[in-house]
This record gives sequence, C-alpha cells and structure tokens, in this order.
Amino acid sequence: MSTYYRRNLPHIEKDGASYFVNFSTRNDFVLPEEARTLIFNHCLFENARKVHMHAFVVMPTHVHMLFTPMESEIGEPYSLAEVMQGIKGVSSHSVNKLLGRKGTLWEAESFDRIIRSDADFEYRMLYIVQNPIAAGLAKGPDHYRWAWRESAQPRAAAVHESSSSS
Repeated sequence: MSTYYRRNLPHIEKDGASYFVNFSTRNDFVLPEEARTLIFNHCLFENARKVHMHAFVVMPTHVHMLFTPMESEIGEPYSLAEVMQGIKGVSSHSVNKLLGRKGTLWEAESFDRIIRSDADFEYRMLYIVQNPIAAGLAKGPDHYRWAWRESAQPRAAAVHESSSSS
C-alpha cells in the first residue's frame, strides 16, 4: 500500500520500501563535535527499533540516512513522520540541552526518496559513505567517526530478513 502526505513538500510512502532521507540544521547552524556525537547516537538508537538502518552520516550542517521502516506491534510500518520525529525531535532536545540553547535546531522539512532498485540503493549507500570525503572531512570511508553503515551483507539478505518478520 502507498500513502501520501504533505507538509510543505509531498512525502510518498510505500509498504516495505527503503528510503534515502536528508535533513539540515536551520540557518546552516554548524554542529559541534559533541552535538554530532549525540545525533549519531540518536540515529543508531532507532536501528532495530523503528527502522532497519542501512547507513547514515552526521555532517556539520546536515544528516543523510538510508533505512527501511520496521513494523509496529500492530503489524503496520512506522511512518516516515513518526521515524523522523523520533530522530529529529529527540536529537534537537538533546543538542539544545548540551549547548545551552533554545529554539529550532532542524529545518521543518526532511527530503526523502523511495529507493526504487538495487542500483539506486547502492548509489545512495555510496553517497553516504563518500559524503565526508567529498567535504574534505575524511580521507577514507572509515575515517569519519559520525558515519555508520551496516556490516557488509548482501542487500537481498537484509531485505529478506526484514520481510520475513512480517
């Protein structure tokens, strides 16, 4: 089943789909290292709770994620809005507390894209891994401490595992 909702941007959801999502800090606020660590931990916390996280990277002013929503106790996939509220809302509160600041940390909208093929999945995974390198923040894929990717396993195995739990 596919669903559609709209804030300022349209968001299309499809049962069983994986998503590439990015979101940015408001007014290009630069996240200090301690804040990036908090956000990294919030993203990782959601893995195996509401999403099967494939990869993510916390950059100084934005975050990229590749994930597949899991199913709730009632057997329905968690919505993008619910997943993003869990990550953005909680991390915003934690970062503001850490930095002694108030106000909105993230832009209201997130940009999401349904992954449509294995090639698209691999492209997005590579994009996430290469993002800190392209920005001059790392020399190699394992040299940026706020980047995470699932252990190397064939995508078909990961998709099979998430669909066999339904």
